Amino acid sequence: MGAALGDIATLHAFDLPCHGASGDWDGQGDIHDTATDMALTVLDDIGAQPIDLLGHSFGATVALRLAIEHPERIRSLIMYEPVFFAAAIRDDPDFEPRYARAMAGYETALAAGDLTAAAQAFTATWGDGTEWKNVPQSTRDYMVARISFIHASGPFLTKDRVGLLAPGVFARAAMPALLLRGETSPWAAPVNAAIARRLLHVDEICIQGAGHMGPISDPKAVATPIRAFLNRV
Repeated sequence: MGAALGDIATLHAFDLPCHGASGDWDGQGDIHDTATDMALTVLDDIGAQPIDLLGHSFGATVALRLAIEHPERIRSLIMYEPVFFAAAIRDDPDFEPRYARAMAGYETALAAGDLTAAAQAFTATWGDGTEWKNVPQSTRDYMVARISFIHASGPFLTKDRVGLLAPGVFARAAMPALLLRGETSPWAAPVNAAIARRLLHVDEICIQGAGHMGPISDPKAVATPIRAFLNRV
C-alpha cells in the first residue's frame, strides 16, 4: 500500500505495542491508551499541520479515537475494518453473544494457558485464510508470543472504556472519512455500519474478494479507493 500511494502521500508509521520492533506491553494501564499515546508522539514529530490518518484493524480504532479526541489535528480519516465492536454491540444486542461464540475457542485456550491453540483459534477468524499448518514457523512463534494482546485490548474494543459512544462524542470527528472493509470478512459489515451511522461525513466501500487482512493481501485494491479519496479531499 505504501508503494501504491507513495507518489501522492508521505507515510509515517509506527509499530503498535507487541508488533514489529516495539516491545511487549508491560501490562500497566490500558493498552489502547499506550497505543494512542504512541500515535500522538508520531503526530508531534510530523508537526502542527493537520494530517490524513490511516489505520487498519486495532490501528484503525486508534485512528478513530484520535479523530474524535484531537479533531483539529486530523484532516481526513481512513479506516480499514476498525474493530470497535462496542458500536455494533450498542446497536444490536445479539452481536455480543454471537461474537463471543465465535471467539470461544480463543478465550478457552487463553484461559488454559495454551497460547498456541489461542493463536490458532484467533487466526482462523481474523487471519488471511491460510491454514495454521501452512503458516511459517517463525510467524507462528511470533503470533503465539503476542497473542495475549487481543485479550488486553478488550476493555476498549468491546466495552468502550473511554466513552466514545456517549451522546455527541462521535460528532467531534467532522472531517471527511473513508470506511473500508473486505468482502469476505464475517464481522466487518455490522461493525463498519455501526461506526458509519455515527460519523457525519463518511464514504463506505467494500473491497471485493478481500478479507480482514486486505491491506496486506490486496494492497493495490485497497489503495485504489484511498487514492481517489485523498485526491478528492
